Amino acid sequence: MTGPLQHTLKALQTFLDTPLEELIDSSASTSAHVLSLFHRVAQTVPAYHDFLQQQGVDPKQIQTLEDFATLPLTTKDNYLRQFPLPHLCRDGKLETCDMIAVSSGSTGEPTFWPRFISDEYQISTRFEQIFVDSFAADQKRTLAVVCFALGTWVGGMYTANCCRHLASKGYPLTVITPGNNTTEILRVVQTLGPMFDQVVLLGYPPFLKDVIDTGLAAGIPWPQYHLKWVMAGEVFSEAWRDLVGTRVGSTSPCFDSASLYGTADAGVLGNETPLSICIRRFLADHPTIAAELLGESRLPTLVQYDPKSRYFEVTDEGTLLFSGDNGIPLIRYHICDRGGIIPYDQMLAFLKARGFDAISTLQQQGHTPVRPLPFVYVFGRSHFTVSFFGANIYPENVTVGLEQPEICDWVTGKFVMQVQTDADQNSHLVIDVELAPGEAASPARTDAIAAPVLHQLRRLNSEFANYVPVNYQMPQIYLRPNGDPAYFPIGVKHRYTRPTAS
Repeated sequence: MTGPLQHTLKALQTFLDTPLEELIDSSASTSAHVLSLFHRVAQTVPAYHDFLQQQGVDPKQIQTLEDFATLPLTTKDNYLRQFPLPHLCRDGKLETCDMIAVSSGSTGEPTFWPRFISDEYQISTRFEQIFVDSFAADQKRTLAVVCFALGTWVGGMYTANCCRHLASKGYPLTVITPGNNTTEILRVVQTLGPMFDQVVLLGYPPFLKDVIDTGLAAGIPWPQYHLKWVMAGEVFSEAWRDLVGTRVGSTSPCFDSASLYGTADAGVLGNETPLSICIRRFLADHPTIAAELLGESRLPTLVQYDPKSRYFEVTDEGTLLFSGDNGIPLIRYHICDRGGIIPYDQMLAFLKARGFDAISTLQQQGHTPVRPLPFVYVFGRSHFTVSFFGANIYPENVTVGLEQPEICDWVTGKFVMQVQTDADQNSHLVIDVELAPGEAASPARTDAIAAPVLHQLRRLNSEFANYVPVNYQMPQIYLRPNGDPAYFPIGVKHRYTRPTAS
């Protein structure tokens, strides 16, 4: 039996035979795991071996987590783009990976990401945690509908594979892959949904909302399918979660959905849990406490993570690093996401000191294992903001304004922000908003959007409220038809900002 085959069989057997509680055992030594990963990568990955040599690092000198924290950061520019693709893989062999995904490249240049099936098993544990702890899919016949785009992009195929791994572990879970084809999604839900106890949609938040809204317009009775949904790729507000939940008949917001913090670079890094959602909902209602805890008024993605699977660190500039084993193993990899980490006990103590007992509150809503894993929060990347009078305007600030009851039925939730300069060189915050299918623009609707968006900007963004002169604070709103090719092209990942225009 060859080495790769032995490795595959061992990884598969471990995944299949190990209960979830043991797979995410928080008592295991994180430092031993991280140091072992480092030394293994330094020995077996030619590119990282050469990278350390170039940086004058002797791997033998790295013996503690404090030593590990002195290692140079790796990035796409200083590491991934400096070596041939095979040299970035284990033993310098691309053929040891059985699949390659392509990232869309949020900064413009696509990147290839090889992986092997054994890399998917630890990521499958993140899905297992959601499906068991949130959806009780170990006890319910579940149809998982993969609504991410299929093809070379990482989301669809990775999600489908991980869900199938759960089925192979014995969960009563069946997977179907219509991809981001709304008509096909609605067809399979209506045809197959009645045969299961629950249906789980997995996709990007704005796309899932569009699927649900299209289904409602077509008369689909979402509540009868006991719908759950799993998201990735974008920050959304708790008002958005409530809105979607209302439309599908959700009664347990902490248990009916979950978001993944994932990247093409390394799969899923962390996932929402009922506990993290419960905490996030409290922070959404208490922006002053949120700002005290997180350093910013906007609400980030908040997930729990297993440091033995993905080990996080935070730079002095407040951006995240992670280390983890993949087809391309990554050590202290800098992905430019702004955010931070909060130990489990520290999070609960901070909230309790401000009158919120997260565990007790969650237990009143439902029963689920509470796993003492650390938290990581993610604001996203700085180039997804616009600067207006020195204030950073975030998409999350605008989103809440569009989710108000008097607006949400006739917009999709998608928009594009930019700062435009008029003939007199005065700057204006311009927001182009996508109308829902069949809806028309009118001056009354434009006014109806401007006021709540302004209110939420002032409420959630102290920089906006204090930096921007009052006579410039009212945003200029333009309503665009559904699928407008200039602003909301169909079939591509949506971008919420544009460079400053004149």
